[in-house]
Amino acid sequence: MSINRVNISGNLTNDPELRSTAGGTSVLSFRVAVNDRRKNQQTGEWEDCPNFIGCTIFGARADALKKYLSKGMKVAIEGKLRWSQWGPEEQRRSKIEVIVDELEFMSNRNSDAQNSSGQSYGQQGGYQPAPQASYQSAPQASYQPQSAPAIDASSPLYDDDIPF
Repeated sequence: MSINRVNISGNLTNDPELRSTAGGTSVLSFRVAVNDRRKNQQTGEWEDCPNFIGCTIFGARADALKKYLSKGMKVAIEGKLRWSQWGPEEQRRSKIEVIVDELEFMSNRNSDAQNSSGQSYGQQGGYQPAPQASYQSAPQASYQPQSAPAIDASSPLYDDDIPF
């Protein structure tokens, strides 16, 4: 058995490109920059080194997402890796890309990177805004911590309550 799942989050490096196959299936392609943190051996400083990951979405989702994705947007992606090669034997080329199953918008077109929208577009189709969280703190007067119930570890019933 093998598992082929990948989760990445990063920024789109370009506007997505929408095309279609000979059979009429829509294909949306874009690249996501994902930073890898490494220590520079010469300076001793930590630095971000970008990795550029190709991503592809097929079908009706490709048409729908083309409207919402643009260069610079931060997204989270879940999908699977696919390796492909092409060209004549002496000039054979290959690539690994992510076939997107789930995509979540972590920023929208008109906001900066600090404003997170939390909207997602999954494989089931349809644009699904995530519930918005409130960032206001609760009043201190209404918060009353409760203590945990006391457990008598010397009781013979304590060991019998464990399900394994």
